[in-house]
Amino acid sequence: MSEMITADLVDLDLSAETKEAAARALAERMVAQGRVTDLDGFLADVAAREAQMPTGLDGGIGIPHCRSEHVTEPTLAFGRSAAGIDFGAPDGPADLIFLIAAPAGADDAHLTILSALARQLMNAEFTSALRAVDDATAAAALIRGDESPAAAAAGAATSPATTEAEASEVPEVAEVAEGSQDSVAVSAAASADTATVSTGERPFRIVAVTSCPTGIAHTYMAAESLENAGRAAGVELVVETQGSAGFTRLDPAVIADADGVIFAHDVPVRDKDRFAGKPTVDVGVKAGINRPTELISEVRGKAERGEVTAGSAPGTPVERAGAAGEGYGTMLRKWLMSGVSYMVPFVAAGGLLIALGFAIGGYQINKAPSVMDHFVWTQGDSWGALLFQIGGVAFGFLVPVLAGYIAYGMADRPGIVPGFVGGAISLTINAGFLGGLAAGLIAGGVVIGIQKVRIPAALRGIMPVVVIPLISAAIVGFLMFVVIGKPIASAQKGMTDWLNGLTGSNAVLLGALLGLMMCFDLGGPVNKVAYTFATAGIAVASPSDSAMKIMAAVMAAGMVPPLAMALATTVRGRLFTQTERENGKAAWVLGASFISEGAIPFAAADPLRVIPSAMAGGAVTGALSMIFGATLRAPHGGIFVVPLIGNPFLYLIAIAAGVCVTTALVVVLKGMRKQASAGAGTGAAEAPIATKADTTEPVAA
Repeated sequence: MSEMITADLVDLDLSAETKEAAARALAERMVAQGRVTDLDGFLADVAAREAQMPTGLDGGIGIPHCRSEHVTEPTLAFGRSAAGIDFGAPDGPADLIFLIAAPAGADDAHLTILSALARQLMNAEFTSALRAVDDATAAAALIRGDESPAAAAAGAATSPATTEAEASEVPEVAEVAEGSQDSVAVSAAASADTATVSTGERPFRIVAVTSCPTGIAHTYMAAESLENAGRAAGVELVVETQGSAGFTRLDPAVIADADGVIFAHDVPVRDKDRFAGKPTVDVGVKAGINRPTELISEVRGKAERGEVTAGSAPGTPVERAGAAGEGYGTMLRKWLMSGVSYMVPFVAAGGLLIALGFAIGGYQINKAPSVMDHFVWTQGDSWGALLFQIGGVAFGFLVPVLAGYIAYGMADRPGIVPGFVGGAISLTINAGFLGGLAAGLIAGGVVIGIQKVRIPAALRGIMPVVVIPLISAAIVGFLMFVVIGKPIASAQKGMTDWLNGLTGSNAVLLGALLGLMMCFDLGGPVNKVAYTFATAGIAVASPSDSAMKIMAAVMAAGMVPPLAMALATTVRGRLFTQTERENGKAAWVLGASFISEGAIPFAAADPLRVIPSAMAGGAVTGALSMIFGATLRAPHGGIFVVPLIGNPFLYLIAIAAGVCVTTALVVVLKGMRKQASAGAGTGAAEAPIATKADTTEPVAA
């Protein structure tokens, strides 16, 4: 088995200016060594992981990483940048960049070695040695653990005595790999007589869980950081790392003995109910890396005040994101987005099946009898009816799924039952999507209220299975049937009648507004609001003409940003970086497929020019689609559902017009920036500085 990192995978003079360029430079070394088979495919996987959460860490470290089918064996590449590269860390750019590549099916031993490196990055002596080393071979040996940090910094071979002494402080990667297969790390360096914090006659005890989306780097760095802080605070701290190499559950006796719990995670904690009934701090994994001492103090404070979790431990990813000082408006948005994100696959599958049913069987297929009673294998109409009826069943789940997962976002699994029940009742009383929204919020609130009631320990086991679903479903059902259902149904009918009555300038203005929303945050909350509004109108067996016009306008506007960026990089490539030009090639396909997120790399790099330009083009396309009377029965598909579009030729003209508007604006605005940089009298050397400043502007949310 070849080594994970060699001198050929080290670049001590990394010249890249952006994180994308840095990843490409290091990935090219992996390709040259046969470790990566498809450069662009691998970089797409790296970018997808980066989009989930920035991989920059305090202390000047960037760790772009991913699991990819294009990786042949677990590999590390290291680059050192003199100027620093922005990886999204709060304290500034990174000068030490590790590109970590793991195969999609990497074995546990390899992944454990990668996790050992992640732990080493929390060691100041290790990172200092990497900044001082001046030879690629020595750097690779240091990262592998073949050479100690002290020896590398001194530029001399390590004596056996020195190696042994340092091994107790800085474990070699191979040693950590052998000793960490159980994925559980213990920090109990302080004994009872030296502990500064104690409960009775023993040290304060904490159990923690760390996890991240990939489970390779942040998971173990957070564990190492918490352990170090635990030693410094004189507490006993046990960490369960739920990483890619799997995990071993903490001993139930250890959990029972703990005085508090820390969750530092960006994916759901597995078997979270084990920790219920204890003081709990629930944060993202980066908080575990950057401020472990604060987390320990916070959980101690909760223990002193007697704040414990009741029933099922709270803190879903959505709820957690809004718990650290964020307002109710932010939390409400995230709860709603939780429901929408689970609903969208039902929309896409059901809507496309219905559209295919119409395409095969004609627009009268909605009057066909049940295929259970009449189905002829050789008749196209029977197949059209089958697809239409399957799609109709899928559409029937939209409102219950929306309500159920809004409640889940608020209250975790106990919210699912009352949420689904409330959503189903909303369909029964014709309250539609408005009823589903209300049912989800009510269900989540009811469950949270029940969880706050103190109950005897003997009853906690049946709370999430029997008591909470029973009581919450009864309360939600009563409210939906008797109290608020009828007013919401009236409001839903009023909104439907208003949409059906839209004509002339009102319809055009609505199309422009929806176009602006679709292009504002490119797949974010505002974009999803517009998309959900459109799909709600066609989520019936016989959608109105106005609803189909709205759906057409929304999809057309959503295609504009990526197509425009692709065109701009083609006609004025010199205004864009090499990475952006590569992204532009992919944006052609993404835009044609109605994937607005294809423009995100451009918006992230230059938001003040790209986003307003995209919004202008989207508004033009949305308005023109309404003027042309284009209709659409499918909720997704891009150019691949053009045969299902009413007035398809004019529809494509509307898209082309918006693309041209956005392209022209982007080219003009970027050209003005280039001229301003050249006219500043600072010469060519200042142009990269201006560009870099632009790339650090935040993306509009």
